[in-house]
Order: sequence, then C-alpha cells, then structure tokens
Amino acid sequence: MTEPSTNPEQRMRDALGPDLASDAVGAAGAVTQPQRSIKRPLLLMIAAVVALQVLSAFVFPPLDTTGDENKTFDYPLDAIFANFELPAPHTVWPPGHHGSSDIVTFDVSVSSSLFTGWIVALVIIVLAFFLSRRISAVPGRGQNGLEYVYEGLANFATSLGGPGARRYVPIFVTFFVFILLSNWSGLLPFVGRTEQLRAPTSDVNVTIGLALVAFAMFHIEGVRALGFRGYFGKFFSLRGFKDGIGAGIIALFVGVLEFFLEFIKPVTLSMRLFGNIYAGEIALGVITALTIVVIPVAMVSLEVLLNFMQALIFSVLALMFTLAAIEGHHEEEHEGVHTPEGAVEPDLTRLHGQPTAG
Repeated sequence: MTEPSTNPEQRMRDALGPDLASDAVGAAGAVTQPQRSIKRPLLLMIAAVVALQVLSAFVFPPLDTTGDENKTFDYPLDAIFANFELPAPHTVWPPGHHGSSDIVTFDVSVSSSLFTGWIVALVIIVLAFFLSRRISAVPGRGQNGLEYVYEGLANFATSLGGPGARRYVPIFVTFFVFILLSNWSGLLPFVGRTEQLRAPTSDVNVTIGLALVAFAMFHIEGVRALGFRGYFGKFFSLRGFKDGIGAGIIALFVGVLEFFLEFIKPVTLSMRLFGNIYAGEIALGVITALTIVVIPVAMVSLEVLLNFMQALIFSVLALMFTLAAIEGHHEEEHEGVHTPEGAVEPDLTRLHGQPTAG
C-alpha cells in the first residue's frame, strides 16, 4: 500500500480527481494572491514631483527678475518675493500694455489668468471630443473613464438635491471639472513662474465671473420654474398682512432682507474660491523657494486635495442655490402654485403613519 503524499496539491488531486483539483488549486491561488502594493506608484509619483521641482528650479528659477545686473541676490528674501505673486494679473495681450494694479480690474485685455483659463477650457473640449467620439455599446477604456466620471458626479448631485437636480447635472459637472483643472494648473511648476501663465482661479476677476454665471443661473431658473410673479413673490410678499399689520410688516421686512442677501451669494462664492487658491499658490511658491524639493512634495499632495474640495464646494453651492431658487414658499404650494419640474411632493402618510382623512 502506497503511503499518502505530503504534498497538499497531490493530496487534493487524489481526493477530488484531476479536473476538480485543478479548479480548486486555481481558485485558491487567486484568493491567496497578494494585492498589488501602491508603494511603487506612490514612490514614482513622489519622484516625478521632485524631478519637476528640480527641473523648474533651473528652467524657471525663483530669482529676482528686476533686470538690475548690479543687484546681488539676497537669499532667502529675494527668492520669497520672486514667488510672491501679486493679486493683479499680468497682461498678456496687447503686448506692452500695462494693466491696472487693482485687484478687480475693468480693462479690455487678456490677462495671464484668462489666457490660462482658455487653455484649460481647450484641454477639456479636446479630451471630451476624443473620449466621446466613438461611443458604442461595448465601451472602450476612454469611454469607460468618461462615463465613470460623469455618472459619478451625476449620482453625487442627485443624492444631494434629489431628482430635481438631474436637470442641472451638466452645469454642475462643467463647473466642477473646469474649476478643478484650473486649480490644479497652478500646481504645475511652469504656471505662476512665468508672466504669461497663472492659475485662473487664483485671480479674483475669474472667480467673480464664475460666481456671476452661477448667480444668473439660479435666478433665471427660479423665474422659469415659478414664474416672475411667483419667484419675486417669495421676497416681496403681502400675504402676511392677512394676520395683521405687524405680522405683515415683519414678513415683508424678512422677505426684502432675503432679497438683498441674494447679492451676497456671488461674493461668498468668488472670494472663498479665490482666497483659498491664491493663498495656496503663495504658500507653495514660498516653501518651494526656501526648500526646493523637500517639503513641496507633501505640500503639493495637500494642495491637490484642497483644490479638489474647493472645486466641489463651489459646484455644490451653485447647485444648492439653484434648487433653493426653484422652490416656492409653503403658502404658495398649498394655494396651488405649480411645483418646480422634477420636485417630489412630500408623503404626508409618513408623518402620522396613516393617510389623512379626506
């Protein structure tokens, strides 16, 4: 009689047979196969950031470029001021034109931030064109990536705003992608170190423009959904006088106050985005000038996350402000004013556990 084999695979073949044993060994190998470590890609990313920082230090040195040949370079003061970008953007076109030094400008010219914004928009258009050019039932890798990003953002928007938010998913995605790439463009070593390129969202003129687009959108949508009278009736309502003069004056005062608070929304949208991105650009530039490659690796990683959050916050607030604009007051809804498209009527049976008596 033969002795049992000490090899686990051979014992499995003897017990299950050659066919079942092969399947079991393959399944066990798939289960026990270790997952790919992210250590190598992470190290490659860190090495790439370090290489870009070192390369940019030679190609775009953080030096004082005043043009004075007799001036000696005083480290670290001159290195800091060389990276300290002024709030007013540089004028790219027309050549030789010197724009205003004010933060908010009204000048017919092309600034460095606007020029970079055009480049970012062109990159988005080209990527969307090539990734969506061959849409098919069997998607390729590019189509899968495009659908994954769009559907992920669409599901996130509808999870926040409900079915009514589905209508505004395209503008939500557009805001998010453009602002995110504009934020991330400032992390490139050559953006901000040349006068022709600057992160668009580090310029308050660009963020004000984005905020005004959002401001116009949610007011236009409010009028479209509720009508002119229904929308502005939310702010200038006289229904409170049914309960007395005092109640009517208070209701009217609150409505007028809410109307003027609407004009604060574009200010908060633009200044929050500008302040965070501009401060991050300054901090990253100064730290890079002082340490070259040591700390900027961690700083870039932090800025990538913060820039993502700022793009998400702006897009979410624009979406929420729009959904709030298309909602009518409770009094108007009970009196028969039509509800916005896509809005869901509340289920009153959930409040008491029983249907209300007719």
